[in-house]
Amino acid sequence: MATMKASDADFDSVVRQSDVPVMVDFWAEWCGPCRQIGPSLEELSEEYAGKIKIVKVNVDENPDTPATLGVRGIPALFMFKDGKVVSNRMGAAPKAALKSWIDESL
Repeated sequence: MATMKASDADFDSVVRQSDVPVMVDFWAEWCGPCRQIGPSLEELSEEYAGKIKIVKVNVDENPDTPATLGVRGIPALFMFKDGKVVSNRMGAAPKAALKSWIDESL
């Protein structure tokens, strides 16, 4: 299962009402570090299929949700469990670091 997309309109139903933990990647087309971690997130979404969902939110198209969560820089990764933020991190990181952060957050 590849990464999913969410918008301001469906964020609650896709993320907050999920029955599995959700990692949200706030990103933008023009953001180099965002594009760097994209392939790693795709791989991780397959490795963790059924355990977590990885959802991408384009901050240019959906400004309300990142503003509500206080996102000031991208990429910004947020882990949601039972509808609440349990962890977040800013900036690009190698796949191994992302993987260990996911494991710590679960």
